Amino acid sequence: MSADRVGIVLVSHSAAVAAAVAELARGLAGGGDLAPLAAAGGAPDGGLGTSADLVTAAARDVDAGAGVAVLVDLGSAVLTVKALLAEGDELPEGTRLVDAPFVEGAVAALVTASAGGDLAAVTAAASEAYGYRKV
Repeated sequence: MSADRVGIVLVSHSAAVAAAVAELARGLAGGGDLAPLAAAGGAPDGGLGTSADLVTAAARDVDAGAGVAVLVDLGSAVLTVKALLAEGDELPEGTRLVDAPFVEGAVAALVTASAGGDLAAVTAAASEAYGYRKV
């Protein structure tokens, strides 16, 4: 893992959803030397929910010093990440909650981070995914 790459964490209420979106993003990013990406889904017991401990561990795992972009699926995942950010010492320095669609944003974030984009570029690419038209 390159020390200058932004890490990405995908937070979902479901471990299966987080893992599947991570797998999809890796596949669509074209393989090769990808930026660090971790899924933090579900509750610690394997049920549905979000876990501050899982989010914190995932963020630390992908942190290479260039920042961490966190994408979330639904409301309480947002609240969990916001609470961790407010505490100030739970997540690596330079961690950002990204306002982006979960699937499209994950792909855009990983592609941009893997190409060497900084945290601002990764955040912008993920957020811009809201504009992707399907019809």
